[in-house]
Amino acid sequence: MASSLIHILNAALLSISLQACGSPGKIVFNPGVPKPDQVKAENFDKPVREKLRTGAEQTELYVPYLKGKRVGMVVNPTSIIGKETTVDSLLSLGVKIVKIFGPEHGFRGNASNGVHVNDEIDTKTGIKVVSLYGKHSKPTAEDLSDIDVVVFDIQDVGVRFYTYINTLQHVMEACAERKKEVLILDRPNPNGFYIDGPILDPQFKSGIGLKPIPAVHGLTVAEYAQMLNGENWLDNKLQCKIKIIKVANYTHDTPYELPVNPSPNLNTPQSILLYPSMCLFEGTYLNYGRGTQFPFTIVGAPALKGKYSFSFTPVSIKGMSETPIFMNQVCYGLDLRNYDTSEFRNTKQLNLSWMIELYKNSPNKADFFNSKLSNQMGVIERLIGVADFRKQIIAGKSEKEIRASWEPGLSKYKTMRKKYLLYP
Repeated sequence: MASSLIHILNAALLSISLQACGSPGKIVFNPGVPKPDQVKAENFDKPVREKLRTGAEQTELYVPYLKGKRVGMVVNPTSIIGKETTVDSLLSLGVKIVKIFGPEHGFRGNASNGVHVNDEIDTKTGIKVVSLYGKHSKPTAEDLSDIDVVVFDIQDVGVRFYTYINTLQHVMEACAERKKEVLILDRPNPNGFYIDGPILDPQFKSGIGLKPIPAVHGLTVAEYAQMLNGENWLDNKLQCKIKIIKVANYTHDTPYELPVNPSPNLNTPQSILLYPSMCLFEGTYLNYGRGTQFPFTIVGAPALKGKYSFSFTPVSIKGMSETPIFMNQVCYGLDLRNYDTSEFRNTKQLNLSWMIELYKNSPNKADFFNSKLSNQMGVIERLIGVADFRKQIIAGKSEKEIRASWEPGLSKYKTMRKKYLLYP
């Protein structure tokens, strides 16, 4: 009898223990399990980091809204949900996509930088693809006539001269004019942990810079969309109706390695973090890695032979750079493929020392910024955004002196930016 009673009590205690284990917030101490003071503190101190989810991945938040609507998609190869394109994923979920808009490099990402892209029919889906980097950069009334809502889902890299934020502006303007809504599926900014560079002077407005923001703007695409509306920067001060699906579990300090190359020449995490500083060399008579498999991580020129031991030879690479500057010529210069990019997190600044050094070591200084020497060169003022930079480099100004000239504009922008932040 006593033995049976003990058996029943043990079974009851086991049942209570199992039920308690399934109760949130409760801890059950069973024989053989260490007491709290026996468990190392670090097991409790480490916070559980929730998995980052892009706006596109949170289909439960927006697919019901899109159902029954005629949808246009502004997308490129970075527009993915898992391993599928956002377009394919939404089609499989019953969303009616009637048109695709492709930015620079095209919907499938097979066009080189600066190359105009034509309209086409996407062979996989049969959907018409309208190029926004060809005959026109802004959707026309006809383009939007059979669309109820436009979805914008493109990965940006947080730099003024990266053209996807210009595409966003053009789309918002077109939709505002036609009373169409834009749904933005937000994505992290891999360079979102700092803000730096001079504010764009309106006289240097171009296809690689439209609005008075610094070279590194510190915003996600959705935050920039809010700024475009909030600062009345759309044509005729129009207001575009936008709906935003935020990135979950993200802050501007969250390190983020892109699952897909954002463009053909940003093909490594290293190149993406170096890009804000290295793209300035597009305005110089140097090759910065185009025509190699290491764009934006190496830089040099034939004229620097004898100054540097590192060398590389640019060649034609279809879909990346068909006619790079100094093609088939040996270039000498800097190899930054192993540069410690954590320095950008530490300093929160662009690196100007490479520009200063390479100008100093250039034997033909009159050629350094001369954009007439090659159609592969850009104009340095359009890239950096101000007139003084060229003169400052030529005059041998220090990095500190150059930075001082960016104020008070940069500080004023940082204050203004806070109004539009979606993430800490």
